[in-house]
Amino acid sequence: MHWRKLLPVALGLAVAGCAGNGARPASDSAAAAQIREQAFGSKGRRSVKALVYVLHRDERTAEADDNHRFARDLVAAAPGVRVVALTQPFPQDDVGTAGRGFGRDRVASFADRIEAGRRRYPDVPTLVVGDGVGAALAADLTGLRPKLVDGMVLAACPCMLPEWRKHMEKQTAATWRTPASDSLDPLMTVGGVRPQTKAALLVGSDDPITPPKFSRGYAEALVLRGIATDFRVLPGRGNDILSDPEVLSATTRMLTALQAPR
Repeated sequence: MHWRKLLPVALGLAVAGCAGNGARPASDSAAAAQIREQAFGSKGRRSVKALVYVLHRDERTAEADDNHRFARDLVAAAPGVRVVALTQPFPQDDVGTAGRGFGRDRVASFADRIEAGRRRYPDVPTLVVGDGVGAALAADLTGLRPKLVDGMVLAACPCMLPEWRKHMEKQTAATWRTPASDSLDPLMTVGGVRPQTKAALLVGSDDPITPPKFSRGYAEALVLRGIATDFRVLPGRGNDILSDPEVLSATTRMLTALQAPR
């Protein structure tokens, strides 16, 4: 039987594997040093009402610009929010690199930046937003360092890593056959996500790179954990959806929910 059919058991094992609930994986100092950070919006300790981290594994100019544009739009839509874009380049000469290279050390290097922000603003909710590979990174981070994250918004997520790599192999090149042994599959870190975490997943119906099935499977795993999950397929949209108003709207809705009195 395929292991994906054993999802309830897999989630139980994942919970056990993440039982440290915030235990820090070993960080790679070189990886952390490569992360570039750009902040937008409020910065005073008394004026910041929420922290939002926009994650991406690449820093090609166009994609970095998309992240920064989203950050500016979110600041305009949600006053009092501090938005930090975190990006990290990877080698451009390996077609399959986008499906590898976010193992525990890489996840920890992003998580350490978020932890530093939470220390500076300890009493505000923290939300992570990821686009593409950055969405898988955000999902893994939320599972491995659950105390750092109150909510996540995942756009066009390759959240079922082995299946997605097989899909990319058919779409692009044979280099995707190389096992992604150094990367974490979000479907296997989902067991560490805290039940009170809020989640939103959005994907284009016509996305040829990360079709809806790779987000749907992760959304179903979150629901199985009892996590409030908003899963949306955007009609007629392709892979480039971070700039879509629906992603901004999902993020602002989540911020409102996270800031509501409890």
